[in-house]
Amino acid sequence: MSTAVALPRLRHVRHRRLLTLTALLAAVAVAVVLSITIGSKPVPLTDAWHALTASTGTENDIIIRSLRLPRTAIGVLAGIALGVAGALMQGHTRNPLADPGLLGVTQGAAFAMVASIIVLGATNLYAYIWFGLAGALIASVGVFALGMVGGSGGPTPVTLALAGTAVSAFLYALTSALVLVDEQAMDVFRFWQSGSIASRGPAVVWQVLPFILVGLILAMINAPGLNALSLGEDVARSLGQNIALTRTIGVASVTLLAGASVAACGALAFIGLIVPHLARPLSGTDHRWLLPYSGLVGVALLLVADVIGRVVAPPGELEVGVVLALMGAPFFIALVRRRKPVRL
Repeated sequence: MSTAVALPRLRHVRHRRLLTLTALLAAVAVAVVLSITIGSKPVPLTDAWHALTASTGTENDIIIRSLRLPRTAIGVLAGIALGVAGALMQGHTRNPLADPGLLGVTQGAAFAMVASIIVLGATNLYAYIWFGLAGALIASVGVFALGMVGGSGGPTPVTLALAGTAVSAFLYALTSALVLVDEQAMDVFRFWQSGSIASRGPAVVWQVLPFILVGLILAMINAPGLNALSLGEDVARSLGQNIALTRTIGVASVTLLAGASVAACGALAFIGLIVPHLARPLSGTDHRWLLPYSGLVGVALLLVADVIGRVVAPPGELEVGVVLALMGAPFFIALVRRRKPVRL
């Protein structure tokens, strides 16, 4: 009898999740259309379609192909990467206030990019994006290694958080010292720190795409183990989970996703923090659904924030990182003040 009742209920839950996933895909499609057509020069939808399908060289065609399309593509990649990375980070630390920056990826990328400008004379985005990605990866490995010191079975959520905070503070201090002695580095760092997906050409998309794809694959591989960990480490071990391996895969995924996004777009605040909280009521706590939901919500939120930044301050625009901070700060305050935080 219980099985007869459980099966229809399971089918209902699965059906509801698929419907919600379809709705999120539709929301992402709308956000993509808005991102392509809205800006300092609005482009009609028919002209935008013409630019994507024809080979003419009108003004609108150039705007769409050279500016809007790469900008939207990098927004899609950054949104899905940071959304999934945020859900992973909150799941592994069991901390509703955790975000991918907790692993030191943001400050690691910033330090490496500034150092490449001062020491090696890197002069453009295509040159120093590789240094930013390398810095993010090295910082995350350092945090992971420090989190393992004195423990067994891999780093714990507490040691990861403490190590990440210490490494981030140290790298921030070094970066601040470097930018004080180099005006060019200061200008680049100031623009990068604000967070932006503008002026990113197709080359940037192809540079970060492999890292984000590998990170997403690792994230989905990590989802079943993360579900087991949410029951407690003792229960996870009794279910046959290798805790150290699960943590390692999770950290590797967060590093690749957040590192690639931060290196390409700068510090996009609050995406990794907010998105899992928006996705969790839709998906439930099952990370096999939460991770893709978070990725899609991240894309929609980032693209909509970018569109808002284009239209609120004509003829100029606000960087998407600034808009996200203005949107995310009230949400963060409300989250902290909640009497009953979400249980992860």
